[in-house]
Amino acid sequence: MWKWETEGEAKAVIVIVHGASEHHGRYGWLIEMWRSSGYHVIMGDLPGQGLTTRSNRGHIDSFSQYINEVKDWIQAAYQFELPVFLIGHSMGGLITIRLLQEERLNLAGVILSSPCVGLTHTPSKFLDILSHGINIIFPSLRMDSGLSVEMATRNLAVREIDLNDTLYVTKMSVRWYRELVAAMKIAFGQISKIQDVPMLVMQAGDDKIVNKQSVKEWFNLAPLTEKRFKEWPDCYHEIFNEPERETVFEYSKDFIDGQLRALGYFV
Repeated sequence: MWKWETEGEAKAVIVIVHGASEHHGRYGWLIEMWRSSGYHVIMGDLPGQGLTTRSNRGHIDSFSQYINEVKDWIQAAYQFELPVFLIGHSMGGLITIRLLQEERLNLAGVILSSPCVGLTHTPSKFLDILSHGINIIFPSLRMDSGLSVEMATRNLAVREIDLNDTLYVTKMSVRWYRELVAAMKIAFGQISKIQDVPMLVMQAGDDKIVNKQSVKEWFNLAPLTEKRFKEWPDCYHEIFNEPERETVFEYSKDFIDGQLRALGYFV
């Protein structure tokens, strides 16, 4: 876990949870945007990704490993004694949802970015059935994720960096896949258990990875007192990396500033 502190007096703390295959290093632009806007930022690499491990890349034993890791990041954010906001992208959005179903946290608001509650492409029925058996006898078997940098963003500069990124995970384990599928089902099945916190859900309009209809369905079902949905037309999956990312950031910042004003903070 890493901390980036703003200069001067901070407004709040932003905890960012990245998605599958990636790591915190891909969020340099977003981290600096928050920091330069008066926010502390906390972020780490999820288990099996980034700098957490070299020998067990792309593998987890249980989705709860992700949930417990993010809980630690939030606990670190509390130490600043400021309002805390949670941003989850893609699988990080799914982790955030599951965390809010399992725990009751002191959060001022949550932003989900193209949350992974459904996939645009899934394995064939035969391979899906086969994966259940492999999950028992050889759970750490890694297979090509089927994801590419071209599917993630239209930003050519980001694509070029990603193609040379040695920390980018290209193979995920069978156990990881089964745990992901199970978590997506629970996200819907236990939707009534989600903590009632102000939430902004932003979805890529031309998402090649996450099924945007599933995201809309989940959002409509979520029993939240205050929730806002924003679709970004033409954007690929990684809305914070797209050519429109400055506009996306300003929209996100407006949501967070609004929550701070509602809490009585001068922004």
